[in-house]
Amino acid sequence: MTTVTQVPQMGAVNGAAGRYARAFYDYVSEQGGLAEVVPQVRALRDALGASDDLRAFLNDVRIDQKSADRVVGALVERFGLSDALRRLIGVVSQNSRLALLGDVLDGILAYDAALRGESVAEIRSAQPLSDAQRVQLQVRLAEAGYSRVALVEQVEPALIGGMTVRVGSTLFDTSIAGRLTRLQNAMKGAA
Repeated sequence: MTTVTQVPQMGAVNGAAGRYARAFYDYVSEQGGLAEVVPQVRALRDALGASDDLRAFLNDVRIDQKSADRVVGALVERFGLSDALRRLIGVVSQNSRLALLGDVLDGILAYDAALRGESVAEIRSAQPLSDAQRVQLQVRLAEAGYSRVALVEQVEPALIGGMTVRVGSTLFDTSIAGRLTRLQNAMKGAA
């Protein structure tokens, strides 16, 4: 069972993360480096989504700057990141905002999708999606009237199973956690 609700959009381009993303996107766009940077942003975002350890490290408020710099250096080396992206991560790190890095990357991808005339679908799943699942999801979204959709994925184990998909203000919830919440609310109403 899928539940569809209208909720306020909580996209990745709000708050401090949105300001970093917008400033970076505008800078790279002016420099003419979008073709190089956007695939790197997507690869880095996918790596963050797939690594529980990396996410836990970035979200740890006790990280000292020296450790943060080592991790940033390792990310730059592993992914062969452009100078602009390396500097963005460095600024985020220097400002003690590494916990926002995933949201900043999501924001960059959202700006890119918007300029290409695509809607952004924020996917939260209990486990990383396979390529086949991504294709099937895009087909289902096209059937629902969202033909040009860029997927922004985030792994959220608290969902237990299934996923939530937000496109604009529409939320599709097939997660087990969502089903349990709906069942709990229904039981409260019956008591």
